[in-house]
Amino acid sequence: MAETATLARPYAEAVFRLADAGETLATWSETLGILARVAAHPDMQECLYKIDLTSSQLQELFLSLCPGDLSAEAKTFIQLLIEYDRLTLLPEIFAQFEALKNEREGVVDAQVTTAFALEGEQLAGLVAVLEKRFKRKINPQVSIDRDLIGGARVVVGDEVIDGSVRGKLNAMAAGLLAS
Repeated sequence: MAETATLARPYAEAVFRLADAGETLATWSETLGILARVAAHPDMQECLYKIDLTSSQLQELFLSLCPGDLSAEAKTFIQLLIEYDRLTLLPEIFAQFEALKNEREGVVDAQVTTAFALEGEQLAGLVAVLEKRFKRKINPQVSIDRDLIGGARVVVGDEVIDGSVRGKLNAMAAGLLAS
């Protein structure tokens, strides 16, 4: 069977083209995020794999779990995914859509791991420095890892900036062992 990413790509690209043409990237991003969370929920996964439902029953169940009103296009998209047994691809479709959207908008995701929570001004300052360095808008995704001891570790694409105390200690230990 083909990989999930390969199967999801045409759907993500089609939704992206639709959203881009209609200038509704933000709306579709929000909608796909909701749909992906519903599809990934363990109870929905159980319904998809263990309960024998007709396409219309599955669509009705799925749509009933989505908060708010979905557009007619979103409902048609869900119907299409159900018809081709691709509902489980929604989390990957969402991830690929977000990557296309970020590329279009000149945004790059940054995984920022710190030893302690960053205050608003601290995070804003870090984002400003990163935007200047990468010459792109930065979308920070912050997590806390007390094992870093202090400082921060930032991953942008395939580049890693390790300014953590733990990283510096590891580098010093490696240098001493190499001598």
